[in-house]
Amino acid sequence: MYVVESKGGAIACMLLALFFLGTWPAILTLLERRGRLPQHTYLDYTITNLLAAVIIAFTFGEIGKSTHEKPNFIEQLTQDNWPSVLFAMAGGIVLSLGNLATQYAWAFVGLSVTEVITSSMTVVIGTTLNYFLDDKINKAEILFPGVGCFLIAVCLGSAVHASNAADNRTKLSSYSHDYKNGEGTKSISTSNEASLEMVWKGDLENGVGTAEKAKFGTAHFLIELEKKRSIKVFGKSTVLGLGITFFAGVCFSLFSPAFNLATNDQWHKLKHGVPHLSVYTAFFYFSVSCFIVALILNITFLFHPVLNTPKSSIKAYLLDWNGRGWAFLAGFLCGFGNGLQFMGGQAAGYAAADAVQALPLVSTFWGIVIFGEYRRSSRRTYLCLGSMLFMFIVAVAVLMASSGHRK
Repeated sequence: MYVVESKGGAIACMLLALFFLGTWPAILTLLERRGRLPQHTYLDYTITNLLAAVIIAFTFGEIGKSTHEKPNFIEQLTQDNWPSVLFAMAGGIVLSLGNLATQYAWAFVGLSVTEVITSSMTVVIGTTLNYFLDDKINKAEILFPGVGCFLIAVCLGSAVHASNAADNRTKLSSYSHDYKNGEGTKSISTSNEASLEMVWKGDLENGVGTAEKAKFGTAHFLIELEKKRSIKVFGKSTVLGLGITFFAGVCFSLFSPAFNLATNDQWHKLKHGVPHLSVYTAFFYFSVSCFIVALILNITFLFHPVLNTPKSSIKAYLLDWNGRGWAFLAGFLCGFGNGLQFMGGQAAGYAAADAVQALPLVSTFWGIVIFGEYRRSSRRTYLCLGSMLFMFIVAVAVLMASSGHRK
């Protein structure tokens, strides 16, 4: 099997993983904003996510001659390594739950904020656990300042969200007054949800057409977006969205340490003489459990949807080809991104590989390019946004600089 051994190779894996893992959430968010049911999207996504693991296992996992110390993928499938297999599958279960939760959290608190909160929790909890599990092979004097830089970026990310939300409330209030001017209406609520609901009703009452495409960043654009999306958030508490986000963050914090235990057996659960699971074998079992959990939950959600999303059926899912190619692409990107992260982590330490949790850097870029986020925002929002992106870049560089070498 192919093994990444050099520090440079590990960093290359991390950088590519960072791009992939920061891109797939943007694709799923795009589909939700176009009105595709999240159950349909996630079922498509999870198929190619598993397929990516199979491709990695039968290529990188089968390259070269198999030895007792480093057996190839197929040979490991028949070995008595079930303690490590269970750790790998546990990691897949929590990752699947986390990914599923974020799909709903994006609708409530937005792509950027969801990714920032979940990534910060992963770095603070997961990186610390991986540092001690890896027998401190990473340079603590570099690693933990990197974690600090990440937390600063998280605070700046929260500031971006707060500032942008205030900008949107201002846009919606102005838009509403333009249509209600002179009609003696009450002042617009300061709540963003209440403002949008009131403006939307005014929009319909005044017969505002939708033939002309709304420009990014305008109140009309925000209204049209809410009309199209599949997950409606009116009347629902923001606390619910944050609760879903924090649940996802806890799940993401645990999957990498579980995978670390699966490949390195720090708790000595394997029988004497049984080789450790390779990254590729562990990733295969990891992805299988991820697939099974996603399949069970999303088929259930077809008939018993959550958060008032529309009901569906197996037949409706099979006939829904609108956006299916994009969902398949998202699954491949996530699958290969996770695989590359684990390949780099096995070589340079999983704590350093958590540098890929700076994926909000990539997600924010796509949010700006694809969704027009932060268009026509205030100078304060742009200043916070620029500072956040800069600090994420610093955090990635510092965490990668802490890379060690596994003996």
